[in-house]
Amino acid sequence: MTTSELLELADLNLAGATRELAVRAGGAAHEEQGLLLWAGAHPLPVLCNGALRIGSTQEAPVDLIARADAFFSARGRGYSFQIRAHADADLALCATEAGLKEWGTSPGMVLEYPLPLTGKVKGFEISQAESAEDARDFALVMGAAYGTYGMPEDCATALLSRLEVLYAPHITTWLAREKKTGTAAAGAMCILTHGVAGIYWVGTAPDFRSKGLAEACTRRAVDAGFARGARIASLQASVMAEPIYRRMGFVEITRYPTLVRFTPPTPPA
Repeated sequence: MTTSELLELADLNLAGATRELAVRAGGAAHEEQGLLLWAGAHPLPVLCNGALRIGSTQEAPVDLIARADAFFSARGRGYSFQIRAHADADLALCATEAGLKEWGTSPGMVLEYPLPLTGKVKGFEISQAESAEDARDFALVMGAAYGTYGMPEDCATALLSRLEVLYAPHITTWLAREKKTGTAAAGAMCILTHGVAGIYWVGTAPDFRSKGLAEACTRRAVDAGFARGARIASLQASVMAEPIYRRMGFVEITRYPTLVRFTPPTPPA
């Protein structure tokens, strides 16, 4: 595929997966005239509540920001704009001028072939999350893992503890447990949309890091996506995981900066 085709597919999966994660967890999503808005099951403004320009809309960036401000003002929440570096330079400039602050940038990476299911870790078992207990444990693992980045302890519980978030015909989630104790240690999720195996919520609890568990879970998530008909896999990498994905064969095709309005917008006059 060409780079433009890969970018379009990666963007489509990002929008589709974001919508699924918000709504399945009990939040809300609204898509209209080239803008996706989502209010998640937790008030954290970074990623849990956000806006994403979709497609090739020609609507002025100032109008997109005004629509996002109105949506989140009504909910009393701050929010983040997910920027596509390959398509949203004008929006990024306008959002910065409107007072949104840069929080970070994630490499958008793709993989065009399945990965071998290597990387078994001695003393651990990896299986698909299929029960309410699995959902609870996956949320606890991700809460501990993403706490490294400053995510509040209750955030992952609000976003991930429902089984319907993790398990569906097009969603598979993998959980690594210590065989001896049954303790959940790491996990990864695949959300299949538009022929793309989107990899989300990859993490390891701090006490179990440096064992290759997150990579082993990711390999299973990627395999599950290709087995269900994906043409490519895509993800937005965290700082800690980026080197691992590169070693696995993922290739960076773009960046997704995050610009945040940390406090609720002023209600429109």
